[in-house]
Amino acid sequence: MLNQATGRPEAEQRSAQREGSSMSSMGGAWFLPRAELQTLFDLLHADGRKVIGPTVVGGAIVCEEIASAEELPRGVGDEQAPGKYRLTRRQDERVFGHVVGPTSWKRYTYPPRVPMSRARDDGRAVVTFQPVAPEAPKLAFLGVRACELAALAIQDRVFLGGPYIETDFQQRRKSALVIAVQCTTSASTCFCTSMDSGPGIKAGAGHDLALTELDDGFVLEAGTPAGADLLGRLPVSAANMEQSVAAVQAVAATRARIGQPLQTAGLRDRLLAQMEHPRWAEVANRCISCGNCTLACPTCFCTSVERATDLAGSEAVNERVWDSCFSPGFAKVAGGDFRSQPKHRYRQWLTHKFASWWDQFGSSGCTGCGRCITFCPVGIDVREELRVIAPAQPRPDVPKFEPIADDRQAYATARIVAKQAETHDTTTLTLAGLDAAHTDGGPGQFVMVALPNHPAAAISVSRYLKPGGLLLTIRAAGPATKAIVELPLGATVGIRGPVGIGWPHEPAYGKDVVVVTGGTGLAPLRPLLDRFLAERSKFGAIRLLYGARTAGDMLFTDELERWDKDGVFEVTCRWLSRHRAAGGAGAGRSTVSAIHHASWDGGNTIAYVCGPERMMEATTIALAGRGVTRDRVYVTLERHMECGLGFCGHCQMGRFFICRDGPVFRLSDLGDVFGREGV
Repeated sequence: MLNQATGRPEAEQRSAQREGSSMSSMGGAWFLPRAELQTLFDLLHADGRKVIGPTVVGGAIVCEEIASAEELPRGVGDEQAPGKYRLTRRQDERVFGHVVGPTSWKRYTYPPRVPMSRARDDGRAVVTFQPVAPEAPKLAFLGVRACELAALAIQDRVFLGGPYIETDFQQRRKSALVIAVQCTTSASTCFCTSMDSGPGIKAGAGHDLALTELDDGFVLEAGTPAGADLLGRLPVSAANMEQSVAAVQAVAATRARIGQPLQTAGLRDRLLAQMEHPRWAEVANRCISCGNCTLACPTCFCTSVERATDLAGSEAVNERVWDSCFSPGFAKVAGGDFRSQPKHRYRQWLTHKFASWWDQFGSSGCTGCGRCITFCPVGIDVREELRVIAPAQPRPDVPKFEPIADDRQAYATARIVAKQAETHDTTTLTLAGLDAAHTDGGPGQFVMVALPNHPAAAISVSRYLKPGGLLLTIRAAGPATKAIVELPLGATVGIRGPVGIGWPHEPAYGKDVVVVTGGTGLAPLRPLLDRFLAERSKFGAIRLLYGARTAGDMLFTDELERWDKDGVFEVTCRWLSRHRAAGGAGAGRSTVSAIHHASWDGGNTIAYVCGPERMMEATTIALAGRGVTRDRVYVTLERHMECGLGFCGHCQMGRFFICRDGPVFRLSDLGDVFGREGV
């Protein structure tokens, strides 16, 4: 048959495509017609591999050896719920239109029964042991789901990542070719999205080849050179845009259907804090300790050793066999069974799977496949047990931002009308000629300042001069900021903003306030201090702790001296005149030390902190010692910004865009992102 576009025989063109793009097949998407699926089996068999794939046996879809594509569950789906499983008839001919069944690939990488060694007693008190060489048949796993790839990776860490290597597992894993299948359907018991293990297959997940099933065929992508070699021998053509988009959309739709049924953030700590929760006894009253959950689980690895001897007892074979922590004798020792009660066994399993597994192997032991829910005879839903035993804390509210007006998104021109040198490298510019949209901002917001030949710089507003002016205090830290501060009077700059979330002052109404900063960190706090002065009667004691390396590094020295003299704020700064007069240059404590040695009670205090993250970390620890909890501490974060609107991606920090969701955050909202290296 001729290709209408090229006039060449299609078989010849496919061959040329493969020969000319053997490397590109690693990164490209290819299409295999449904009628050619048997060719995949033929190639695997020609390579000397047995194909292990899904097939219908005894009313369930299980992983078994299959000889041809005809043995796949064509047009068969499944319905799953807690304690319920049944096959259904689909309205199409798809062969992977189902989810995981009662068996997993663990049966082949870590079989239920494996000989470990042979022992012999010659009758003269001389015993010998002979190890059994691992048998690793060449297998091809067809139909491995994303959650099962994650399970294989977990078992890799368990068996291959420690000081000892499980050699039988190692050989079986090494000899297996893994052909994964993207999930385009889901069950009510699936929660892979919560465990970050699916439904989409991630690059580098351990698969050699990945398939996404469409009605007329399969979109294929190679994951390893071995997968690329196999792909290069298949009768494939480059996937067109429609096929590629359909494959992506099918997985995305599955993800949307599953949703996020389990909040796992902080689950380890929440679970370990509930070791005596009454629910352990309640769930144990329903649990029959059958061990189905552990046997169906693709990551559970508990085993025992059984010995089979001849009639004379002179020869024995030691076999490793699957076991379960639910087995009554699993924890039996000389002094008895240290998990004699079902509630202890269930607690051991659940806390190991979702908590202590992290301590042992650096991950959860669960991939969210849902087998333990479906195949529990009494329908225990692990998700529900976790919700009750270790209830999720309310999700931190992402700081709400006010929509940025259109006129703030565009650059306006401002004129420099005054310059004030603050330190050897920091200058305050007075800008004028702006409209109200650019000067009606809040404390802690910032503007993007741009020159035509430099990238825009994010600069905090150090004071609003209504109706049309701003004060910007700028440290010349790089070419752009140096060029800005060196502009002459009368020069103009581009201004976008003010944007971002600023310092909230309303939470401090009726409370004491402590403001902690150092160096140029005083600039973004200055408008907040202005607000406190304007509404002084609404606040209790206001303490300002300011640090600088030397007196010459202080900002706004005249204002600090005036505030200290007038007593409007309780100012602590080692370079203030009164400190220097009392003890000489440099007398007084640093800001963090001053907090540690303070006598005030922070139980009714709101704190505002600005500085390098290390300084803010130390400050928040010191504040906690005074009784200022994380939910009453606000910090401002600095990141590289280029757009200031949350579009460029430069300032991402975990789930936050600093420019859009910050720069000011309540410390408790940041969770474990704050202070974490590399986030």
